[in-house]
Amino acid sequence: MKRLLAAAVCLGTLLLGGTAPVSAQDAGEKITRTWAMAEFGEPLYGPDMRHWPYANPDAPKGGSIVLGAFGSFDSLNTYILRGSWPSGIGLISDSLMTGSGDELSSAYGLIAETAEYPEDKSWIIFNLRPEARWQDGQPITADDFKFAFDTIKEHGRPFLQSFYEDVSGVEVLDPRRLKFSFKTRNSMKPLLTVSSSSPLPRHWWTAQGRDITKTTLEPILGSGAYRIRTVDAGRSITYERVADYWAADLPINRGLNNIDQIRYDYYLDDTVLAEAFMSGRIDFRQENRAQRWNQSYDVPAVRDGSMIKRVVPDQTPRGTQGYIFNLRRPQFQDVRVREAITLLYDFEAIQRTLLFGEYKRVKSWFPNSEFGASGPPDTLELSILEKYRDKVRPQVLTKAYEPPVTDGSGNIRANLRESLRLFREAGWELKNNRLVNAAGEQMRIEVLLVSPALVRLTEPFVQNARRSGIAASIRVVDTSQYQVRIDDFDYDLLSVALNFFPPPGAEQRSYFGSAAAETRGSGNLAGIKDPVVDGLIEELIAARDLETLAATNRALDRVLSWGWYQIPQWYNDESWLVYWNKFGYPETMAKYTIGFPTTWWVDTGKQASVRSPG
Repeated sequence: MKRLLAAAVCLGTLLLGGTAPVSAQDAGEKITRTWAMAEFGEPLYGPDMRHWPYANPDAPKGGSIVLGAFGSFDSLNTYILRGSWPSGIGLISDSLMTGSGDELSSAYGLIAETAEYPEDKSWIIFNLRPEARWQDGQPITADDFKFAFDTIKEHGRPFLQSFYEDVSGVEVLDPRRLKFSFKTRNSMKPLLTVSSSSPLPRHWWTAQGRDITKTTLEPILGSGAYRIRTVDAGRSITYERVADYWAADLPINRGLNNIDQIRYDYYLDDTVLAEAFMSGRIDFRQENRAQRWNQSYDVPAVRDGSMIKRVVPDQTPRGTQGYIFNLRRPQFQDVRVREAITLLYDFEAIQRTLLFGEYKRVKSWFPNSEFGASGPPDTLELSILEKYRDKVRPQVLTKAYEPPVTDGSGNIRANLRESLRLFREAGWELKNNRLVNAAGEQMRIEVLLVSPALVRLTEPFVQNARRSGIAASIRVVDTSQYQVRIDDFDYDLLSVALNFFPPPGAEQRSYFGSAAAETRGSGNLAGIKDPVVDGLIEELIAARDLETLAATNRALDRVLSWGWYQIPQWYNDESWLVYWNKFGYPETMAKYTIGFPTTWWVDTGKQASVRSPG
């Protein structure tokens, strides 16, 4: 599901990273010149950093691994709306600046050796490293970034375009100097956003009539530590480490990109994919099913150490996971209908019978983070919401949002009664076991899924919906159809996990803004059109300190939650890792990532002793 919003691959949207800025007077204007930036405060790491603390600079290079991926892919062009692209495609691209795994909003120079910006932050200039080059040996130039920007503005996915909404212009000052100008002032957010821009090789795309507006399976020329070696359309893709990668010795890359070859094999069935791992055809797996985690790994390979089963705490801020209502469908436009349907979802029974009690309930659009609301609104949140007092539901200002609960027995009689009461208020009556409106039309909902594994987790909800008189059904489609139906907003209820790019910024317009509601391919899956939501988004974009930004986003979270735009599901604050014991990894892990495969390496000594069935 994460491929839904994977447009961020092209941006390198993890805005992470550190520095000690230098100031100078240029024509009376105070200019900051630096190798690293932070949105709030100072970057964690200074210019004397020799390598990330979670990377081993002496890690051996070599080896090959096979990873598993679900579904299929039909394009390597990640910029345009059409097509589904493969896992790992971000391995081939570098960006102006990059981030650390220990921070959420700072950036360190990669292709850009330094950056400079004025006190009012109305523009930023990136000075490119002279040694930066494409994998064909051609230098990376400022024009390649201009080409990428123009491509995004003219042909890019709407969600990808949303990251650049504050950019008023891009100028090539010379082959190694690139300038972005901004509509906003006195905010570091736009500077950090554009710092994650990746270039497009104009010389490669314009050669031999290649069309950037079309899908392609021709291996794309890259600038990163890996190149595409082979493509088996829809079935597998292989990346190989670039032996003479231009940035290998930069401090930010020491100890990274250690594995010579990484192949992703695709499976149309999640169960078959899991079995491929158990049989040794896949080397590493991040498990996402509680049933398998609890029942499938009590095997000899784990007991004798050939396979490692490991739990890692996960502090990464999350986007929501749930069944999203499509308000473009007339039956969902009444908030009472959305609340009534949510009452039919028995999370406690699913947690007890199918999830092994392993998950936490989603109670926010931004779980596992300081940007998500919890408890009643605090003083700062109330001050932000006060101007909207007459435009929001009263609960927004007084109560903590809590999704409906049950006793977990599977009997939802009390919730069903409340649900039918809300349906009646909204003009729907239960007649002859059919929930109908004044015209006698039965309410119908179809839940769109991309993975057959989700059917068993959705069936209890569908059964409860049928008990209330709704003609409810499940539709499972392949990844290509799923992407097209999402882009076209062709669904009633959509089971999805959203990505979140903290701290939040202009991309929230694409997720929740009214202007994005009818824009094909945008992130506004629910079709939300609410002037209060629009106003709060603009306030958080304008926030100049982290405390105000976080409080504004929590206020936004409350408005969204009490709008009943989703049926919240669950999330995990742990990462469940299983892998064949052929890897080495640094003793210190990054705060926000497990680092696989970037900081890991193949341990040939361990690999030789692994008793893999494969």
